[in-house]
Amino acid sequence: MREQDLDWVLHHEPQLYPFPWTRGNFEDSLASGYSCWIMAEADAPVAYAVVMQVFDEAHLLNFSVVLAAQGRGLGARLLQFLRDTLRGRGVTQFFLEVRPSNLAARAVYEKAGFASIGRRKGYYPAEDGREDALVMRVAP
Repeated sequence: MREQDLDWVLHHEPQLYPFPWTRGNFEDSLASGYSCWIMAEADAPVAYAVVMQVFDEAHLLNFSVVLAAQGRGLGARLLQFLRDTLRGRGVTQFFLEVRPSNLAARAVYEKAGFASIGRRKGYYPAEDGREDALVMRVAP
């Protein structure tokens, strides 16, 4: 992902999340040197991810497959790419948070080997206040 990709990302972000990331969130991620990826299929972008690595640990901060491309296994392919890349960089633990209510995302993560290791109370904004996050981990 590069700065010039942000208009495309920001077009899709509010379609995918009730509380989407802002341009500033993505710009800060790029400026901080996080691994920011765009996945393309037939030269058309279909997914994106933002990963922060600190030493031998990595944290998936944003993981998104556009609506029109969901249900085709692209999320699983992108996760595998991330895991392979992180393993090659010496990462031994890969973490993420997910809403307990996001059953589709949880299924993708669980199928990829992520296991729930905890809960963050009130982590996500929600229509009626806050929603917890499940913390998940896998060894790349």
